Amino acid sequence: MIAQLTGTVAHVGASAAVLDVSGVGYRVLSTPAVLADLRTGQHATLHTHLVVREESLTLYGFAAASERDTFETLQSVQGVGPKLALAMLAVHSPEALVTAVQAADRKALEKVPGIGAKVAARLLLELGGRLSLPEQDGSAPRGDGRDQVVEALVGLGYNAKAAQAAVERVASSPIQDPEVADTLRAALKALGGSRG
Repeated sequence: MIAQLTGTVAHVGASAAVLDVSGVGYRVLSTPAVLADLRTGQHATLHTHLVVREESLTLYGFAAASERDTFETLQSVQGVGPKLALAMLAVHSPEALVTAVQAADRKALEKVPGIGAKVAARLLLELGGRLSLPEQDGSAPRGDGRDQVVEALVGLGYNAKAAQAAVERVASSPIQDPEVADTLRAALKALGGSRG
C-alpha cells in the first residue's frame, strides 16, 4: 500500500492533484480543502490510501494521517465506499464527524450528499466506539458508555425509558468506548422493532 507521497505539485484540479515524485506523476483525489492549500511547484506531502479495483488503482490523499485514518474507518461501514467517505470529509472535518457520531446526530451526517436517513443510522450504529479523535496527553477519562448507547437509541426513535431498560438488560455494569457498538447492537435486538 502507498501510505504517503512526498514530491512537487505538478497540477491542481477541482477534484485531484498530480504529485511528481522522482519523475513519476501520481494523480491523487482529495477534498476541496486539501486541494485549495496546494500550489503548483510547491513541495508537499500527502498521506494516502490506495484503492485497488479490478480495472483501476486510485489514490486518495490527505494533509494529515488522522484524516486518512478517518477515511479508512468510514469505509468499513457497509455501503460506504471511497467516494462517499471522501464526500463526508469534504463536508465535515474528522473532529466534526467524531462529534456527530458520539452525539448520534443524524442530521449532521445527512448534510453529506448521498447520505440519507438509513445510511446515517447505519453510520451511527457501526461507527459508535470506533471513530475517535487521536489521544492527547492529559485527556480526561471517559464516562460510562451505556449513556452513549441510550442516546443513540433515542436518536434512532426509541422511547428513552425503553432504551434505558434495554441497555441495563444487556450491560449491567459500566462499559468502555470499544464496547459501545456491540452493546448498541445487543440493545437493538432486545428492543426488537418496537419504538415509542
